[in-house]
Amino acid sequence: MPRLKVVQVEPEHEGSRLDSFLATVLPDHSRSQLQRLIRDGRVAGPAGALRPSTPVKAGQTFTLDIPPAAPTSIEPEPLPLRIVFEDADVVVLDKPAGMVVHPGAGHPGGTVVNALLHHVKDLSGIGGELRPGIVHRLDRGTSGLMVVAKNDAAHQELARQFHDREVDKEYVALVWGVVHAGRRIDAAIGRDPGDRQKMSTRARRARSAVTRVTWARHFKGVTLLKVAIATGRTHQIRVHLSAIGHPIVGDRTYGGVHRRVAQDLRAVQRLERPFLHAARLAFTHPADGRQVEFDSPLPPDLEAVIDEIAAAQAPGP
Repeated sequence: MPRLKVVQVEPEHEGSRLDSFLATVLPDHSRSQLQRLIRDGRVAGPAGALRPSTPVKAGQTFTLDIPPAAPTSIEPEPLPLRIVFEDADVVVLDKPAGMVVHPGAGHPGGTVVNALLHHVKDLSGIGGELRPGIVHRLDRGTSGLMVVAKNDAAHQELARQFHDREVDKEYVALVWGVVHAGRRIDAAIGRDPGDRQKMSTRARRARSAVTRVTWARHFKGVTLLKVAIATGRTHQIRVHLSAIGHPIVGDRTYGGVHRRVAQDLRAVQRLERPFLHAARLAFTHPADGRQVEFDSPLPPDLEAVIDEIAAAQAPGP
């Protein structure tokens, strides 16, 4: 059944756009969803035909006819998914390597979203549709922590935090060569001019991106890093580390696969994906404002590589 909501314009909102006013007083609905309700004639007020840009006046009353969230066309699938935290507003999950986040061309199913629709039973809707709200993504080959919104208000606030660079994200990566803690890579990223499937620091149209190396453990030929990013550009860490001549081990797209390796690095040849793991995620909870932080240990495939390299390079008796 549709829900009716009645709101009155207070003096401080005099002259505001209708969609802006409604988004302020109804924070559990996104501005795009409210614009859609206005255009669909589901918002009634003192004026005749209302538009999102219609200015409001103090004392006016508006009635919203809010339809129930529509079922999504995406099918739930009982896929294994490790959920590390869940409440009424968010889900924090530990994504396995090899799983795509959202259905798309070439991946109609088997995604994080398909799995969440099966595992999470109290979605209240994102943009009027019963689906989880994806606010950031991990590449298919990257494992680790993701936060997903369960309702419009949480989705809007988390999206703002990511946009304003208020979310702390730290990754663990194994790279070729020697990289020292404290290295900062500040290079804009866009589509590679020669290959549309890749990203590049040489793109004609690019967006700012900063990657910081916060910790390093050196082996012969490779370095294990902790890397922090404030921005979240597509393939950012992979592109930045490749651009400075230290691609991520196992990353076929950005030069991280070597045909010949030293005997004590043979373990890397077992990797079936880039050695990249989203190990830490910290953000402000969208409902109560508390700081929350989550950590994920290296998955077994990556941990085994490090253990074997360390053992192979350990000094003899």
